[in-house]
Amino acid sequence: MQYRLIKKTGDMISSIGLGAMRLPVKNGKIDRIKASKLIFHAIDNGINFIDTAYLYGDSETFIGEILTDDMIRSKVKICTKLPSINVRKYEDMEPLLDEQLKRLNIDCIDYYLIHAVDLKNMNRLLKRDLIKFIEKAKSDGKIRHIGFSYHGPKEEFQEVVDCCDWDVVMVQFNYFDENVQASVEGIEYVASKGMGILVMEPLKGGILAGNMPKEAEEVFRKANSNKTNAEWALEWVLNNRNVTCVLSGMNSFDQLNENIAVADKITPMSMSFEDLETVELVKRVMRNSLKINCSTCGYCMPCPQGVNIPECMKIYNEKYLFNHKGIINQSFIDYYQYVGGVMGNSGNAGKCNGCGKCLRKCPQKLDIIAELDKVKREFEFPCVKYILSFIRHIGFPLYKFIIKLLN
Repeated sequence: MQYRLIKKTGDMISSIGLGAMRLPVKNGKIDRIKASKLIFHAIDNGINFIDTAYLYGDSETFIGEILTDDMIRSKVKICTKLPSINVRKYEDMEPLLDEQLKRLNIDCIDYYLIHAVDLKNMNRLLKRDLIKFIEKAKSDGKIRHIGFSYHGPKEEFQEVVDCCDWDVVMVQFNYFDENVQASVEGIEYVASKGMGILVMEPLKGGILAGNMPKEAEEVFRKANSNKTNAEWALEWVLNNRNVTCVLSGMNSFDQLNENIAVADKITPMSMSFEDLETVELVKRVMRNSLKINCSTCGYCMPCPQGVNIPECMKIYNEKYLFNHKGIINQSFIDYYQYVGGVMGNSGNAGKCNGCGKCLRKCPQKLDIIAELDKVKREFEFPCVKYILSFIRHIGFPLYKFIIKLLN
């Protein structure tokens, strides 16, 4: 495992960190057995940075349950986040922090980030004495180092960096979105201040790790037939000398071991010019295929109307990424199976009523209402709800009954 220095804190951080937002789940909750084995395996293999958040379901509580052994706890730095969306006044902040300390079962948080801020949100928090809260929490020994996770435009990034004496910053950064939030220039600016740079969405919600358009796959395989798509994406991020730690939402041992192997061999500025050119070519291919710049992070959720926004956009993107043709194609089937209500509760795009509650929460600043309208027009047609109701309440039960009789 390679380790990188955060100059402002003096900590050596593993170049791959464990993001606890996408841990394996069972019945809608973290699968305690699988997830604990995954985390202990990560620690045993040198990962010393675990990132969670108040808003990541029961992630904080789970981390607090399993990291009770002092020897194991001493091997890792815990990072969590103040839910800025829950802060209405100064008096809200300390109770939230105290609740997080109780959840995590610790007395002091190593890295405490202000969650999901842009310039407007940061200014709102500053008016509510955010700096006073931070200083008190540090003097009380409840937090060691501070930072923020950024979800705004690159034009405002440096202003947010300069509003406080931060230790670290967390930004979205991958070869497809290198200029979406902080941008390469913004990351260089942060590094010049000695701050640590934590990278989220290095695989763009899995888009850069899974199947890709045929043309993109051919480019990668021609360059190196033994390297996976995920390896290419992780190497590109870790190649940046200013990046401290890449936070990957690993939920299987295959993903974890692949990430560890990449982190073990990639040092800053180690990618060849030819490999960088290969990634650039794949990026061009992807840009021509991806219709909605959604990373499926889920910050837009939950939707008051029950729309499964990330899944709707994922399926829409896959239709064009993989060139699914014909009226009844794989994407059409996936849409009705996963969000159309055939296999469970519906979360289709047509349920959107334009309330706009998702808009302010989207890190990509997407016009989600307009994008969902595209999805609706692509997959939904008149009388679809009646057809789905027939399939779900009559078709499937009849099918299961016939199968039972045959067996």
